[in-house]
Amino acid sequence: MLTETVLTQRTNARRPTLEDVARRAGVSRSTVSRVVNGEARVSAEVIARVTEVIGELGYVPNQAARQLVTRRTDAIAVVAAPPEGRLFLDPFFDLLLRGVRRELAVHGAQAVLLFLEEPDDHARVAAYLAGGHVDGAVLFSLRPGDRLHTMMDRLDIPAVFGGRPLLREGATVPGHAYVDGDNRGGARLAVRHLAGLGRRRIATVAGPYDQETSAADRLAGYRDVLPDAPSDLVQKADYSREGGAGAMAALLDRRPDLDAVFVASDFMASGALQTLRERGRRVPEDVAVVGFDDLTSIAETTDPPLTTVHQDVPEMGRLMARLLFEHTGPEASVVVPTRLVRRRSA
Repeated sequence: MLTETVLTQRTNARRPTLEDVARRAGVSRSTVSRVVNGEARVSAEVIARVTEVIGELGYVPNQAARQLVTRRTDAIAVVAAPPEGRLFLDPFFDLLLRGVRRELAVHGAQAVLLFLEEPDDHARVAAYLAGGHVDGAVLFSLRPGDRLHTMMDRLDIPAVFGGRPLLREGATVPGHAYVDGDNRGGARLAVRHLAGLGRRRIATVAGPYDQETSAADRLAGYRDVLPDAPSDLVQKADYSREGGAGAMAALLDRRPDLDAVFVASDFMASGALQTLRERGRRVPEDVAVVGFDDLTSIAETTDPPLTTVHQDVPEMGRLMARLLFEHTGPEASVVVPTRLVRRRSA
């Protein structure tokens, strides 16, 4: 046990400096700085010696000075343009953020949440990103042709997009990587499953396919399996529970003979199930239902429990953050596989 005198001496002792480490290790100050900042131009032997001395002296790098040299803030911007009121109500976003935060923790970084909700927010967020406050950005839920796509191409920080960007006609592909689920392949799994059950009049409640690539890809997967499906079996909604309920009602009004429906999100599927129940349709006896996302807080609690397409949302968030630290280009984009999870609705 340390005596009070020793404790006092240590408390009052001068804090070890970079020069102290260099002198004890027998190397230059710049060499110690390169070791501390993780630069590659140092031999393994020198790294081992400097690291040993740092431990002996109890040297702690001056974070403010380190940021001036390395331009690192250990902060990552998470930029989102959520539908109004949905960000903290939708478990998809919560799972995605959980994955991002998990990977940032590995790198000793913190997330800074930035929201695009008002027209002036783009300029504000772009100025913040350009101001040296963060080391990079992950961006998701952007609209097609969103100005931030082109803004990020001009900003000198790494960026990764959540979801394949939906660009306006004639726009160029952004020079950044993205992480997405296999939306088209997952939709094919869902529709093939329904067809394999013997269902012949398979409808779909599609997401806003003119606004989000996930919705466009899921509708494309439906049409891959049913290229001749008439347009009256397709109804667009907004990924909300209320949107799913209304879309299901519209489909039943047009096609009361439908016997299955692929719904492009679990949220919408929960609304569709409510409408089917109100219209006296039994699930799956009269109408089989398959959702998408496998958000267990929804899929396991619907009546009946929802057969749905699983995508690993936390892993998608983790991969977004990992690609950011690897400073990779668009060629490193990742599409996460999907699989069907069978429950009682189909």
